[in-house]
Amino acid sequence: MKKDLLGLKDLSAESINAILDEAAQMKKIVLQKEKKTKDLAGRAVVNLFYENSTRTRLSFELAAKYMSANAANITASGSSVQKGETLIDTANTINAMGTDILVMRHSMSGAPHLIAPIVNASVINAGDGMDEHPTQALLDMLTIIEKKGAIKGLKVAIVGDINHSRVVRSNIYGLKKLGAQVSVGGPSTLIPPDMDKLGVSVFNSVQETIIDADVVMGLRIQLERQKSGLFPSLREYYRFFGVDDKRLKFAKPDALVMHPGPVNRGVEFSSSVIDGDQSVINEQVTSGVAVRMAVMKILAQGGFEE
Repeated sequence: MKKDLLGLKDLSAESINAILDEAAQMKKIVLQKEKKTKDLAGRAVVNLFYENSTRTRLSFELAAKYMSANAANITASGSSVQKGETLIDTANTINAMGTDILVMRHSMSGAPHLIAPIVNASVINAGDGMDEHPTQALLDMLTIIEKKGAIKGLKVAIVGDINHSRVVRSNIYGLKKLGAQVSVGGPSTLIPPDMDKLGVSVFNSVQETIIDADVVMGLRIQLERQKSGLFPSLREYYRFFGVDDKRLKFAKPDALVMHPGPVNRGVEFSSSVIDGDQSVINEQVTSGVAVRMAVMKILAQGGFEE
């Protein structure tokens, strides 16, 4: 059994479906007035975040508390990391305190993979560098299934900073395992050269990327990409790659609009697309709590099958 969730690359379709099935049940709890189960009663969950992330950290914290766990948060800015403590030392210290689940977000790719073998706690990757963000992809898939009934046979178009996105990698691994067709698009400076080796269609035109898509997913454009010269300006990016009502018409009429958040209005999407009837961005946030509840419950019960 796998005691950790480090990514979707090495997770089977059966394990992904098991999480999504459990998450569908957990979402009912999230939406009801009394949000409480005993699934993690007496367990200790620690959120160790070396990067800022309001929604992901809060989502994990609420998920733990809804299931009666003892939850604690550690941020690098207010911890012994500033005193020079290494990642391994920090993880060992947290582990020695009887932690059952360690949720970890780090700017370096592979950081959770380094920690997982040396701690007794189950490690959940909440985003590592440019590698993966498995629970984000799982919440995306849960939202798609709720709206479309299934993922198999759907065309999912992902537009934005493909190169630096851990969200896109987890989504590609998960969506393809469940039978979706995936296309990605963005400026050539923001697409890695070997992207097609992951079995996706690659475009440098937003229209080509989203044509006949069942789902249109935007990825956040970070200002530092502009400063490093990867594209001229945010205004220029929106002009050529932003999705507005006119461009959205290239997708299917009932296409879902998704984004991992936070969204830059007038950069990845126009405000009319973000607030439009096809947008499920807020529902993704609700799905996020349910997915994180499901993952922690499964890990607490013994983990995922190899």
